[in-house]
Formats: sequence, C-alpha cells, structure tokens
Amino acid sequence: MNKFAYPAFALLGVIWGTNFIFTKWASELISPMQIVLLRVIFGFVPVLILALSRRALQWSHLRYVHHFFVMSLLATALYYLAFAKGAVLLPSGIAGMLSGAIPLFAFLTAFVFLRQEPINRLTVAGLLIGFVGVLLIARPWSAAGDGVSVTGVLYMVAGSFSLGCSFVYARKFLMDKNLSPLALCTYQIGLALLVLLATTNFDGIERITTDHVALGGLIFGLGISGTGVAYVLYYFLVQQLGALKAAGVTYIPPVVALAIGALLVHEPLKIQDVLALGFIIVGVYVLQTGKTAPLPATAVDT
Repeated sequence: MNKFAYPAFALLGVIWGTNFIFTKWASELISPMQIVLLRVIFGFVPVLILALSRRALQWSHLRYVHHFFVMSLLATALYYLAFAKGAVLLPSGIAGMLSGAIPLFAFLTAFVFLRQEPINRLTVAGLLIGFVGVLLIARPWSAAGDGVSVTGVLYMVAGSFSLGCSFVYARKFLMDKNLSPLALCTYQIGLALLVLLATTNFDGIERITTDHVALGGLIFGLGISGTGVAYVLYYFLVQQLGALKAAGVTYIPPVVALAIGALLVHEPLKIQDVLALGFIIVGVYVLQTGKTAPLPATAVDT
C-alpha cells in the first residue's frame, strides 16, 4: 500500500468537509446555479489535465456518451445543485452533517433498483439509525424546525438520492465497459459543464469578484480542491484501499463541517445536532458492517 494513502484519506475528508462553508460564502453574492457552474469549471481543469497526461481518453469511448450524459446529471450537475441550494438554506454545519447520509441513500437506491445489496438485520438497523439522525436534524414535528429549514434538508436529501442513483446507474451500465475511473470522471464533469453553461443565468455572476475571500473559496476550495483534487484523491484511495475502506472517508466531512460552523463562523450548536450526527455516523458504520457480514445459509439457498 502506498504510504500516502492514509494522509490522502484524511485530506479528502477535510476537503469535502470545507465545501459547505465555501458554498455559504459564495451564496451571499451569486445564485446556487452560478456557484455550481464556477465550481465545475475550476474543478474540470485539473481532472482534464491529469486525464490527458495519462492518455485516459479515447475516441472509442464516444459510443457511451449517452451513459456519460446521465452520469453528468446524476453525479455532478443535479447533485451539486441540490447541495448548493441546501447549503444556502441551512447553517453550513447542518448541511455538512446531512452529507454524511450519502452512503445510506446509495445503499437504499442500490437495493431498490439492483436488488444486489445484502439485506440483513445489520443493514436494516443501519438504515433506520441513520435516518433517525436525518429526522433529528429536520425535526418536521416542530412548527419551524427550531430554525432549521425543512426545504433545505429536502434539498440535501435530494442531492444524496441523486448521487445514490448515479452509483446504481454506473454499476448497471458502465462497470462492464473497461473504462478507467479517471476517464469516466473526466467525461462526467465535462458534460456537466456543457449542461450548466447552457442552462445557467449569468446575470450578476460578476458579483463574486467583489469579495476576495468568497472568490478564493469558490475557485480553490470548491473548484480546484473540492471537485478536481477531490476526485483524483478518491480514485487514488479506491485503488490503494479498496472501495469499502475508501468509502469510510464519508465519516470525516460531517465532523469537519460541524466544527467549522461552530468554531470558525459561530453557528449555533445544539445538543440534538450532535446527537443527530452521532446517529448518522453510527448508522453508516452499522450499514457498512452489515454489507460485509455473511448472509445466513437459508438466505443464500433461496
């Protein structure tokens, strides 16, 4: 195993955890759609450079362009847009905490659409525990959600669901095509960029240049680092640690986002929020444990 694997693991978790505060800053000046467009532009550059240097792109891949287009919507454009809209309506720490539920939705969509994920007591318990955490954040039984926007929570859930569906789609239509992860990532982000260029309203986008902190966060934090470098780090981790261990990086961003929100920008931190984060993390852990547990003999026989 490469000696840089675990430092890369920690770095990726921190990068993803900071995305929400950068989105929050940018949202004070430009729209969520414009944030996503600029994020994808600056994130696409390092990925494209790496793909070209590795000669990962081939003309023969064009016959799968319809699959790349679907992935560009599910795993980039819609996913980023939903998370950006959620981050606008929620404190950055809360939005980051909800991102920890992504593995729950990935598992759920894979089970519903592929019927390939193992269902046992542990996976069911993991799903239930994790979704209790999401409910504790949204608090739909409270008239005002105690200051938490239910709409914002639903946007975060929608983004997680979109990303979960992308895993299902990739597994069903792309995993047997002998495409390198770097090539798939490049096509996915590149096509998403074209979609966003065609659908984004540019009015007022120049306002981001009036705040150097927000502009720097958008370019380096969300774009180059949070999109380009993050994709490269994630695929490096999958190669070095395997998919299951690499997926463990999802434990880090919610903690980082909550810490940034509470300590650096002084967002209110309530005990139920910490409790909700605990439920989400435990739920994901139990779910991943259940996925690796052997099925009972009776289940295998059927």
